[in-house]
Amino acid sequence: MEQVLMAPQDIRAAYAQKTGQRDRDFAQTLGLSEGQLVAAFAGQGVTRLNLGLDGLFGQLAGLGEVMALTRNPSCVIEKIGRYDNYHSGQHAAMVLTEEIDLRMFPAQWHHVFAVERETEAGLRRSIQVFDAAGDAVHKIILRDGSDLGHWDGLVRTLAAEDQGQTMAVMPRKPAEAPKANADKADALRHEWAQMTDTHQFLRLTSKLRMNRLGAYRIAGEPLARAVDPAAVTGLFEQVRDRQIEVMIFVGNRGCIEIHGGPVQNLQQMGPWFNVLDPGFNLHLRSDHIAEVWAVDKPTQRGPAISVEAFDADGALILQIFGRRTGEADHRPAWDALVAALPGPADTGAA
Repeated sequence: MEQVLMAPQDIRAAYAQKTGQRDRDFAQTLGLSEGQLVAAFAGQGVTRLNLGLDGLFGQLAGLGEVMALTRNPSCVIEKIGRYDNYHSGQHAAMVLTEEIDLRMFPAQWHHVFAVERETEAGLRRSIQVFDAAGDAVHKIILRDGSDLGHWDGLVRTLAAEDQGQTMAVMPRKPAEAPKANADKADALRHEWAQMTDTHQFLRLTSKLRMNRLGAYRIAGEPLARAVDPAAVTGLFEQVRDRQIEVMIFVGNRGCIEIHGGPVQNLQQMGPWFNVLDPGFNLHLRSDHIAEVWAVDKPTQRGPAISVEAFDADGALILQIFGRRTGEADHRPAWDALVAALPGPADTGAA
């Protein structure tokens, strides 16, 4: 294991001089992970919490309204709501509410902290989860209406015996490069066409010794079609203008967070393309998008059409699907929108 290179007191002294940078970016300037930066403040506004999703998520509903935040290096999703309807699982767990919809993978939850930090807007309270490399998996951020009495009880109840200020980390795992097997392309297409649920796809690619992006590259139309990477921001604009409800999946190895609904207020700020809606924010580094695929997966409820963006290393940035609710099925309008997206060589509008 790689050990902390700076003493905790030196980390705290450097942090006191920080101006403007986000914690994740500042930690990188010190040669640290964000988790190591947080750990250095244990006992000074930071409390290590016991691992275990069941214990933590059994307490979260009592906080009331909070923000759920999940990120990868190219995209951040933020949803406001309550943590309720928790489903435990050894390999995968879920929170399923109208506002907060999460898929969590406990094997990646290695460090959990309760953080209280003074900001220009006042004292900010959050629960922050990190993986073995010290990278953020998920964050829960209290809001003005959150129950502070319950917060205090949660921290006391879940506080770990070990409140050490250092964190040993494992080397960060690189993104898996696209992996395909041209000799099995026909088998891929045949079994893909027989799918009845989108969750069967990763099992299929694993069986054929491929991965998601590798399979897309060799499947061919109508199963997978390359799209101009620059078309993603325009796609959001068309979703807004046509009032199409979508499902947006953003995640990392330890957590996937999902928005279901419309998008409305779109803003480009430097390299970040943003959705800034009440109860839902998305921040996308559109300049990180290297490949985009329009993908058709058969299900018992009809085809699931998605647009999926990848970075230059082959890591998945986000997925977007059309949404069906009890009130309306937005998928036909979404499917038509996706069908009109330009390919990588096209220069005309969709």
